[in-house]
Amino acid sequence: MNHQSIKIACSNCNMRELCMPIGLSEGDLDRIDAIIGVRKKIKRGESLYLNGDRFNNLYAIRTGFFKTCITSEDGRDQVTGFQMAGEIIGLDGIVNDYHACDAVALEDAEICAMPFAQIEDLSREVNALQHHVHKIMSREIVREHGVMLLLGSMRAEERLAAFLLNLAQRLHARGFSQSELILRMTREEIGSFLGLKLETISRTFSRFAEDGIVDVKQRHVHILNTQALQDIVNPR
Repeated sequence: MNHQSIKIACSNCNMRELCMPIGLSEGDLDRIDAIIGVRKKIKRGESLYLNGDRFNNLYAIRTGFFKTCITSEDGRDQVTGFQMAGEIIGLDGIVNDYHACDAVALEDAEICAMPFAQIEDLSREVNALQHHVHKIMSREIVREHGVMLLLGSMRAEERLAAFLLNLAQRLHARGFSQSELILRMTREEIGSFLGLKLETISRTFSRFAEDGIVDVKQRHVHILNTQALQDIVNPR
């Protein structure tokens, strides 16, 4: 795979505040810079890693959007998550030293490779980094628990509403609009993630549009009534 690679320093990266702990000293940042690997460009449709690949790095997404997926027993792709700029992926490899899913770029993307063994060694000396790594892992556990809850007990409307609210909140944290979403994933991929058929996703989007909750034009979604989405997920 021909990834274009260049060395990058966290200390002058505009995404640093999202994937690195705040308040590191210049000395600590220099030590992190010394172990961060290369920045790689991943083309849309290319895999960053595959199920079964040896685990060496965590990856900070600098730009772009990814999906993680596994192949089910009947040969279909089951989407397990969507990751965006400022988030860390690759945590699935920590348990067994091999990745447990595929990570595929949904648009042209750029990542920074973070060699896990060296990050782990350094985090023993730099408390802020250790705390940050634990926080990232904890966030992943909470996210997976939320997905299980979503798939276990929610109706189609609740699942899609919760998905849109979560996406909007994550994008807003990165300085984007809280109401204007451009979906990088297909409706089929959303359905796979939410455990719903494509027709159900399309029907639910149509119902939200008819009720004046969202305005949908292909992949562009304008949330017109955030409170209505919240009320669907948590009825008052």
